[in-house]
Amino acid sequence: MSLSTKYNPSEAESKWYDFWMENKLFSSSVDYNKEPYSIVIPPPNVTGVLHMGHMLNNTLQDVLIRKARMEGKNACWVPGTDHASIATEAKVVAMLKEKGIDKKSINREEFLSYAWEWKEKYGGIILEQLKKLGASCDWDRTKFTMDADLSEAVISVFVDLHNKGKIYRGIRMVNWDPQGKTALSDDEVIFKEIQSKLYYINYKIEGSEDETLTIATTRPETIMADAAICINPNDSRFAHLKGKKAIIPLINRSIPILEDDYVDVEFGTGCLKVTPAHDVNDYEIGIRHKLEVIDIIADDGTLNEKAQILVGEDRFIARKKIAKLLKEAGQLAKEEEYTSNVGHSERTDAVIEPKLSLQWFLKMEDITKPALTAVMDDVIALYPPKFKNMYRSWMDNVRDWCISRQLWWGHQIPAFYLPNGEYVVAKTAEEALVVANEKYGENYKLADLKQDEDVLDTWFSSWLWPISVFDPNVFATGEKNEDLKYYYPTNDLVTAPEILFFWVARMIIAGYEYMGEKPFRNVYLTGIVRDKQGRKMSKSLGNSPDPLELIKIYGADGVRTGMLFSSPAGNDLPFDEKLVEQGRNFANKIWNAFRLIKGWEVDSSIQNHQNQTAILWYESRFNQALEEIEDHFSKFRISDALMSTYKLVWDDFCSWYLEMIKPEYQKPIDLETYEKTLAFFEKIMKVLHPFMPFLTEELWHQIKGRDVKNALIVSPWPKADEYNQGMITDAAQVFEVVSQVRNIRASKGISPKEAFALTINTQSPDLYKSFEAILTKLANLESVSYGDSVEGALSFVVKSDEFFIPLNESIDVEAEKENLKKEIEYTKGFLNGVVKKLSNERFVNNAPDQVVAIEKKKQADAEAKIKTLEDSLAKLS
Repeated sequence: MSLSTKYNPSEAESKWYDFWMENKLFSSSVDYNKEPYSIVIPPPNVTGVLHMGHMLNNTLQDVLIRKARMEGKNACWVPGTDHASIATEAKVVAMLKEKGIDKKSINREEFLSYAWEWKEKYGGIILEQLKKLGASCDWDRTKFTMDADLSEAVISVFVDLHNKGKIYRGIRMVNWDPQGKTALSDDEVIFKEIQSKLYYINYKIEGSEDETLTIATTRPETIMADAAICINPNDSRFAHLKGKKAIIPLINRSIPILEDDYVDVEFGTGCLKVTPAHDVNDYEIGIRHKLEVIDIIADDGTLNEKAQILVGEDRFIARKKIAKLLKEAGQLAKEEEYTSNVGHSERTDAVIEPKLSLQWFLKMEDITKPALTAVMDDVIALYPPKFKNMYRSWMDNVRDWCISRQLWWGHQIPAFYLPNGEYVVAKTAEEALVVANEKYGENYKLADLKQDEDVLDTWFSSWLWPISVFDPNVFATGEKNEDLKYYYPTNDLVTAPEILFFWVARMIIAGYEYMGEKPFRNVYLTGIVRDKQGRKMSKSLGNSPDPLELIKIYGADGVRTGMLFSSPAGNDLPFDEKLVEQGRNFANKIWNAFRLIKGWEVDSSIQNHQNQTAILWYESRFNQALEEIEDHFSKFRISDALMSTYKLVWDDFCSWYLEMIKPEYQKPIDLETYEKTLAFFEKIMKVLHPFMPFLTEELWHQIKGRDVKNALIVSPWPKADEYNQGMITDAAQVFEVVSQVRNIRASKGISPKEAFALTINTQSPDLYKSFEAILTKLANLESVSYGDSVEGALSFVVKSDEFFIPLNESIDVEAEKENLKKEIEYTKGFLNGVVKKLSNERFVNNAPDQVVAIEKKKQADAEAKIKTLEDSLAKLS
């Protein structure tokens, strides 16, 4: 293959993704001769298009799956999408509106036919976009949460849990979306800081001529639903009002004044109006005091007839009108600006209305216990572990899960209502009919049964995901198929912390409930992708770049590495386009390094023993880096693994090794060095492949012709061998000397081509003699000698060694003294930091011995360097 002067990412990406797909290199099937490694994708909404969060999440998954595949494991990454009831229904309703069709004018079946039509047209967009990123999913296994078999699994689980007494129907306070006209789970509520007002309302005391009680509220439109006023029993200001009644303004209905510890004496006036139908906490107070529940807000967010006034008005318009009426009646004491956190629907952005509603619930108290124990005991490991506390807090305070939604798109609840007012739960209407007739001794017909109109919460399907993607029938039969036996439990899950409870915990619950074991071994929690100002990226802010446009400009490999350069687990990623530019530059650096190597003329008749040191050093450095990389991977420090790889390639291979062995201009290289260098490059391609799959596959085949069986994607991952730490340390010291010489050249305006002598004052001359050829070449020295100080020469210090460069110019003694003082000051600051760390008993006792030893070595080197620098300064004084 000919090697172009410039790397063309789009050409390589198209070519190699087609190659991988055509040759089924992402596919996986049961093979008991290989260790399984499985990941299930967090299914993106079927309505979704690729955003930066997806990019980060799926890049991480692809890195893990590609590495596992190269390690010889049977790697299986299952893709799929979630039907996303609320979001999809909203899209379909909008589509119908464009066609002049009102959802209310058609029946369920007609609506669903439109929904499926929409899904078939738009539903696969995000999965196709993931292919552009390089996602190596087993696409033949693609699942959708409303596939027939997955739907049957959901229904089987509902029936089973209902039969176990774990699912019930009841009236509870829920999050209500007045625009979507459906209940929402807590995770579908986004809290936003809203600038609103605090209204101070005067309630007259019944039986008193002029006494009033002032209440502060942000929701004056709910006063008509007030059931009581509460005061704190420890608040002496209002003790005399206990047992009396207050009169609700505008409607003149009297309500009791009660005592309750919940009342915050610091908020507002220290009194609380209690509206059980429209506030979660008020509802709890209402239960304690057996208060009347008056629901004055209709499903669409307007005031209903129970409000008595402003019936039919939108709640927010009613708020302004109530405030005006109160003012006119002389019962509005004052208004204050007030900032509060207000819940909004994630899908419609409507302000959530706390509402009592008849819904289906899953009892959570007992079913969550195995899932809590599994994480607390590290049977399932969270990365980073700091999220264990959040997990425990959620699970300890778990509430029953509202699993019903007032929508048509989704899994219709398998509950069938009978003419006698009762209901039965069964998988089908036919089964329900049999159950009903047996239970009630009737002779009902199918036409007598009416299925519940609601659908199940989307999470009620995705909590089964790690099981259902392999064997959806297991919930009905109890018998595992071969896929489930082999791939379950899965290995790693990559997802976002904000769904740790709503999806991750629920999958763990389902895993223990139906499989008797964990659904995955590790959970890697990503951070949120934010802009340079720290804001979460979103369409509404317009601060999110188009991922596909980034790929077009910088290449998929550039974007992948750019995303990972600063994305440690659990910490937010401050995204800057310069990161992906750095990723592209890295790709170009690798491409040019290979062009350099392939451009050398090779002569098998010559030998170059001087290159042996360079070869031995790089072998050791590669194995040391590989050990670091493996350690990072084992701890899910994927960003750190990439950075170690980046330094190994850019610094060690390109900046040092290639410079060490590069032949003189228009001179050939010896065959042994050339072959060793290509072998190193192949190893680099292997380590880089999970991060940069396209570039590495392209170069892998450029190195030499290879067939599909020897493609990089399935080539064996390198194994770390022993390495010479002493040689690595010595080389680093020599490189520091080279850097110092180059800095002096730059600061003095000396041409890199001008060679000069170097004298070294050292107690360890053997260190430099073993690298003398390299030092001479890289620093362009005419000679290296060993001895004491050289009169009138420039000097610098590395570790405890002093180096002298004689220059044909007078030395500015004062400037040199100033430089030495600055370096002494800097080194002392560095030493203080090391000493402080070593003085920390917690660090010394908990850090690995090797880490402590490194810090002690840093201390010794710094102390020796300070002494040498001070000696040099004394000579100049």
